[in-house]
Amino acid sequence: MLKIWGRATSVNVQKVMWAVCELGLVHERVDVGGKHGGTDTAEYGAMNPNRLVPVLQDRDLTLFESSAIVRYLATTYGQGVLAPKNPHEFARADQWMDWMQTSLYADIIGQCFGPFVRVTADQRDNAAIAAAAKRAGDKLAVLEAHLTNRAFLLGDTLTMADIACGVIMYRYFDMPISRPALPSVEAWYKRLAAREAYQQHVMIDWKQLKIPGA
Repeated sequence: MLKIWGRATSVNVQKVMWAVCELGLVHERVDVGGKHGGTDTAEYGAMNPNRLVPVLQDRDLTLFESSAIVRYLATTYGQGVLAPKNPHEFARADQWMDWMQTSLYADIIGQCFGPFVRVTADQRDNAAIAAAAKRAGDKLAVLEAHLTNRAFLLGDTLTMADIACGVIMYRYFDMPISRPALPSVEAWYKRLAAREAYQQHVMIDWKQLKIPGA
């Protein structure tokens, strides 16, 4: 049985749990990180010396880094489901997974989301948040063009690419930031939000993460 270490409110844990749920895998999740603590123990450090979440244990394999975990789950348990069988299609899915990390994550999660939960309202740099939201919107124009006439990133079915890119969309569309008109991205997000696995593991109220005064 799979064992996932990490709190349900972590976006990177959500990415893994969404994949696990889509694949219908028997699993156990252990609350670690954030208010739960536990990442500072010697046992956890042996699994992940970075002391971050998530960590996956699958029999004799221990793995950290959420995208690596999703790739592993998709290729091991989801060939032809989350992992395309065609090598070229797999490479395209992999491309979008990396694109999210390099093009979207820092602005949407680091520069927009982070200040809304970790900085008090009176200390928040609203101009910096607005600039990050503008950068994110500009980068999402790439995804907007790609999704025109596509239901999902690789076509008609959900893949690991959608999981990597889609996991941050709930927070993007739920934050009080300015967003450009992105009809294809918005339609794709609505398709994701209609999925039971997305509702269960991604659409978790992030406002519980706010520090007092945020």
